[in-house]
Amino acid sequence: MELISQALEFEKTKMKSLSTSDRVKISREAKRLILALNQIYKEKKDESIMDLMKRLTKIKQKVEKRLKGKPLTA
Repeated sequence: MELISQALEFEKTKMKSLSTSDRVKISREAKRLILALNQIYKEKKDESIMDLMKRLTKIKQKVEKRLKGKPLTA
């Protein structure tokens, strides 16, 4: 399972002091991994794959939240 090892390696990467382009790359890579893992999960129904997808989704959401910036208040 090369894809699972890639996802675990991605999860370990440092997420501090990133440029905007780095955040975009991380977001896209996370999305690619999540979608690919989802295809595997549909076939095998393994809960560990689901847990990995959830952790990657949290990382992706955190990065995207930083990309969008603070919302303007009325």
